[in-house]
Order: sequence, then C-alpha cells, then structure tokens
Amino acid sequence: MMIRPGIELANLTDIGCARTENEDYYGYAEPEDDGEFLRRGRLAVVADGMGGYEGGQIASGLAVDVVRDTYLHDSSGDPQDSLAAALANAHAAIQDYAAEHPELRGMGTTCTAVALLDGHLSYGHVGDSRLYRIRSGAITRLTQDQTYVNRLLEQGLITPEEAATHPERNVLTSALGMEGAVPAEFPEAPIAVAPGDTFLICTDGLHGLVSDDEMLSAVTGNTPQEACRQLVEMAKSRGGHDNITLQILRVEGH
Repeated sequence: MMIRPGIELANLTDIGCARTENEDYYGYAEPEDDGEFLRRGRLAVVADGMGGYEGGQIASGLAVDVVRDTYLHDSSGDPQDSLAAALANAHAAIQDYAAEHPELRGMGTTCTAVALLDGHLSYGHVGDSRLYRIRSGAITRLTQDQTYVNRLLEQGLITPEEAATHPERNVLTSALGMEGAVPAEFPEAPIAVAPGDTFLICTDGLHGLVSDDEMLSAVTGNTPQEACRQLVEMAKSRGGHDNITLQILRVEGH
C-alpha cells in the first residue's frame, strides 16, 4: 500500500472479547499515478457490518471496496460529489448482493469515508461509526450518529447521560444496504485542514467504551500506531463486547 509523504497513518482492527468473527472492515487508498493523486488525494474508510456474521462481513467488505473503487475512478473533480457517488454505489451493491442471496436478507453496514485533498477534508457518513478531529488539544466529533437514540436526544426527549446507557443505543436509523434510500451525511463544505490536525475514524466498538477525552489523551500523547494499540486495549479491558476498528491520520506540519 502506497502512502506518500504528508501524513502519518495507522489503523487497527480487533475482534474484541465477545465476538467469534470480525464484521468490521477498513481501507486506505491513494492513486498509484502521481497526476491522479493530485486530483484525488487520499481516502480512508471504516465500516461496521450487521446482519449476522456472514452478512455483516460481506456488507462491510463490499462497502469499503466499492467506495474505494468508485472514489478513485470517479470522473468528478469534486471529492464531495465522488464520495456521494461512492456511498450510493456501495448501497446498491449491498442491496444487489442480498437480493441474490436471500439468506442474507437484512445485511448492511455503517460506513464513514474521508478524503484528504488540497488541504481540505471531505467526508461521507452513514450509521454510527464516527469521525473525530483532534486539533490544539481539543477533540471534535464531526459526524452525527444515525441512531434511534440520537434522534431522541436531538428531540430533547432524553439526556446525554440517558443516551449513553439506553438499551436501544445501537439501533441504526440508516445503514448501507437497508431498504429504500439512505440519508447519508456530508459536510456543508470541505473542512480546512491545519498542519498537525489528526483525524480518527472508529466503529462503535471503540467509542461505545472509550470516552472522547480518553481518545484525545491517547492520540495527543503518542504516535498514531501506539494510540491505536492503546485505544483497542482500553476497549478490551472494559469488556470488548464488539469488534473494534479505527484509523488515525495525522497531517504533518509544514
């Protein structure tokens, strides 16, 4: 895998302590051609499959592969448009696969895809995996969980404390592969990236057991590789009830 100068990258996935299989999937890609790299930049994707072991694993793998292939070969000059096309294609691919394999009906996946190009970050997001930015000693969550409980929270029907322990906190309102159209989340405009910015993409196997402040501390005080290792071990020490997957991209200073 080619990683050109300009970022530090680390990624890690772990089955956790309770599951027998890993239904998470991740990918990182850059175009091989230098000219295409100037046009497309870098892509990082994290997906968390659902629908039983086989269905979940296939759905997350399809999502990452289709998003990567679509993004790298899309003719649009706008990375945000390319990410939108990539998520739409992944959604259709999972639906088509489920239609051909009725025993996998209900398969789906979260998907959070990030593109870095020309000092800006674009993203597309479906489900409850998360994208964070760590800058100047502060952590900011850039995505919103597409879950039943987050909808209750936004409507003011429950408190953040109640949301954290709600029995239905993992019920998704949107996932690639679900019936009908999927309301993906995109930023209003590409986000300017500053030297030293660090971006963390993770599944709920991490953010369900590790707080934002703990992520901030691990990422700030360590290399991306060591931060990945520490965060996975932290989640596992608290039960590791789900698969745990994360990618960390640190933008190098000028």
